[in-house]
Amino acid sequence: MISEVHDMKSLFRPGLLLAVALPLLLAGCGDKEPEQRTAFSQFLQTRIIDKPGVHVPKLTDEEKKAFGDYTSHYAVISDFGSGMDTAVQPLAGLMQKGSFRSVSDVIERRADLASVQKGLDEVGEKLTIEQGKADAAHAKLKQPDDLKVVYDKAYDRTVSVPANTFREVLPQVKGTFASSLKVADYVTAHKSQIDISGSAITVKDPVVQTELNKLLLELNEQGKNAQQAQARLQALMTGR
Repeated sequence: MISEVHDMKSLFRPGLLLAVALPLLLAGCGDKEPEQRTAFSQFLQTRIIDKPGVHVPKLTDEEKKAFGDYTSHYAVISDFGSGMDTAVQPLAGLMQKGSFRSVSDVIERRADLASVQKGLDEVGEKLTIEQGKADAAHAKLKQPDDLKVVYDKAYDRTVSVPANTFREVLPQVKGTFASSLKVADYVTAHKSQIDISGSAITVKDPVVQTELNKLLLELNEQGKNAQQAQARLQALMTGR
């Protein structure tokens, strides 16, 4: 009987009480989602939405810890940013390759201009793929309503608007090269009627002159459109 009493007392050792209480304490302190949501929402608002232009900051280790599972939500935005950078990276080289100053340049570098057109198409296709992946991932996110409002604004600023603007701008830029190819082909087809010396063009046939002037006016107009498109894109990205 004494031994049974001794065993009963052993059940009330402080260590056992602590072991029972600890899980209850952890359960009470384990839900950090509200804090993580607030931190993530504030980050989106102050670091992306409130700033002019397009900004996709790289998260620090502290921010990743503060955002918890919402770090993966931000990855949808940052992954698109990386994908877009890769997709549009060839643009600068393409524009340099496709630059021309005279009709002679257009004729001599026709192959380069055609290559630039193809390159612009590839940029647009890659950008469409990247946006499609981001949109699909975005649609799967489960977010509280208060966070969703802020997140959708940040997503629009960093994904939808840049991607859509790039795709609207590319055809305008491409139009310049399409017009230049028309000029090159027309001059080549009527080379017996056209003499080119540097920037000077002499046309023997009035009909050919009228048609060539029309093509050159179209080329100049397309060039202006391309410049405006590039300015629009720069304003979007920089906020200026």
